[in-house]
Amino acid sequence: MARISLTPPRTPLLRLAEWYSRRSYGKVLDPGLALGHNPRVLRDYFSLERRAAGWKALDPGLKHLAVMAAAARINCSWCMDFGYWEGTQLGLSPEKIAKVPQWREHRDAFGPLELLVLEYADAMCETEPAVTDALAEELLLCLGEAAFVELTVMIALENLRSRMNSALGLTSQGFSDACAVPSAG
Repeated sequence: MARISLTPPRTPLLRLAEWYSRRSYGKVLDPGLALGHNPRVLRDYFSLERRAAGWKALDPGLKHLAVMAAAARINCSWCMDFGYWEGTQLGLSPEKIAKVPQWREHRDAFGPLELLVLEYADAMCETEPAVTDALAEELLLCLGEAAFVELTVMIALENLRSRMNSALGLTSQGFSDACAVPSAG
């Protein structure tokens, strides 16, 4: 149960966000409704998400695996649900997406670079980040600086999303009704 009402004041900005959400995702996203209680936060958060969606230095599949690993590590059911749907929209295998929360037990399902990305996402999500120089150096060699920076910021952005959604009590919104994505815990 959400800890905040999902019926914020019907401002012009909220109506615009609802229209965009329905057009893009088929339904209004609960995080947008929660943020709608503070129009300035909603506006700035929406702007951040739109700009981040335009970053193209990192392979979309790697980016998505990193985001899913961060969501799983934080155990945000809303993000896992939406992430499963989003991954299928990108053309990723549902079986691979389902293995992200326990990627260490399913290493054979991922390529060497994917494993590095998953390890990096896990390390970044530690309460005190546990990224090693060796891991960062290996990713820099594989991805280059621009993609490495994008990967780092996308994992940090998913930390923001997952922690915000969890704190607000937002749970699965039914994007992956048939999904059996297990939690990381």
